[in-house]
Amino acid sequence: MWYDGIFESLLALRDEKRAPQMSAYMRNQFPFLGIASAPRKAAYKKIFATAKKEKIVDFDFVDQCFKREEREFQYAGVDYLLAIQDCLVPENLPKLKQYIQAKSWWDTVDGLDGVVGSIVQRYPECKPILLEWSVANDIWLRRVAIDHQLGFKSKTDTVSLEEIIKNNLNQKEFFINKAIGWSLRDFSKTNPDWVRAFISAHKDDLSSLSIREGSKYV
Repeated sequence: MWYDGIFESLLALRDEKRAPQMSAYMRNQFPFLGIASAPRKAAYKKIFATAKKEKIVDFDFVDQCFKREEREFQYAGVDYLLAIQDCLVPENLPKLKQYIQAKSWWDTVDGLDGVVGSIVQRYPECKPILLEWSVANDIWLRRVAIDHQLGFKSKTDTVSLEEIIKNNLNQKEFFINKAIGWSLRDFSKTNPDWVRAFISAHKDDLSSLSIREGSKYV
């Protein structure tokens, strides 16, 4: 297989002293190998570059990453999807949804929202799916819906952004309110007037966290 050796390379980098610290940072939800970001990515950088060049879309690899216990394997799966994101199509969204809902936490979900955003930007017909996610019972699907346009700048669909955020007003969930703040802050770099007006119009329904994050540059 094209990814032969990746798992072995990661296992060889195990740092048993660092692993407990990394796990503690993630509230001890996942075991870690203890590999820092730089050496981890270096272990598969060339392999993923080849996969991108040859347009290798292999969900079996990502499935294997999410079946492994240590968190670095899930990071490898997300990094692979980010590397080949331009090869993904709307039909892949159900699979991505599966990964969002597997071993969910912000560290993997926030990488996957960029993968989802790439598909939506290239295939606008997928927007209704993100609207569905914005009212899902799963907070991580909601978070991806809120933040999938991060980095879109002038290509941001403000109608969609507004509807998705309005679907998540008056929330007590930290990860939802943080996501709203991030989406507003990011877009404020492109259109501060729109963000300022939105915050003003919905100040009674936005959390203080969302307002604080969203107002950082306005």
